[in-house]
Amino acid sequence: MEYVSQAPRPPLDGLIDDLYYLAGTPPYARLTLPPAPSALLIVNLGAPFRIRTGLETAEYADGCVITMPTRAYEFGYPPGTRSVGVHFKPWGLAPFLPMPAAELCDRPVTIEQVWGRPAIAALRDRLAAATGPHEMLALLEAELMRRLTETTGLGLVRQMSSIIAATRGAVAIGGLSEAAGVSSTHLAQRFKALVGVTPKRLARTHRFTATVFAIDPAGPIDWGDLAGRAGYFDQAHFGHEFRAFTGFTPTRYLEVRRRFLREHPGHTLDGWPLPAD
Repeated sequence: MEYVSQAPRPPLDGLIDDLYYLAGTPPYARLTLPPAPSALLIVNLGAPFRIRTGLETAEYADGCVITMPTRAYEFGYPPGTRSVGVHFKPWGLAPFLPMPAAELCDRPVTIEQVWGRPAIAALRDRLAAATGPHEMLALLEAELMRRLTETTGLGLVRQMSSIIAATRGAVAIGGLSEAAGVSSTHLAQRFKALVGVTPKRLARTHRFTATVFAIDPAGPIDWGDLAGRAGYFDQAHFGHEFRAFTGFTPTRYLEVRRRFLREHPGHTLDGWPLPAD
């Protein structure tokens, strides 16, 4: 697969981790994506893809918008996929949404539902006519700049989210509202409106992802030691969180990660997506 990543210019760099282009044949027809402290926008330029959340599966032709998830999603890719997209910081999607992020929590929607059919049709036409990935990403960045709006409470949520990220989720949530000079209720409301989840949930997600990225699938793992260093109460607590976030036990997760490494060494998607088929 071809994967091109590009960092955005200011002021988008305060909202976005990267813009990307993806094309080719996925390593597996179905991939599981565990929750991460990130929101996602995909503009689809190929055949429709599917997303399964829980027991529901939906097809997306023009693309999709996903606020920060609380559970794993399963993506079903066509044989030849082609898209551009945006990996947003947890709060980064809010300035581009016409509704509170909480309304979309664990409910992926089409871009048409967010930006309207004429707008996304015009954007897809411009992207399809572009000469290559970099021009496509420049067009997408320009569209985001055009749509960027002022968002009430964004500075507060960004500052507190940055503290949560810096501590890998280990910060005392009660201390955040005190540091911000607002009530815990107000802080939770702002987070749900702009991120889609509470500060506590965001902290849990940061701790989980930091722990998973600390796993070396090529070597032996002491799960109890890993859980303790990550701040989990005990190994049972860690296992419960793991299943809640991924649907896998830690040992089953490791088996699936090792399968990906064995069957597709050095693949551009290796690191977070997991085989689901």
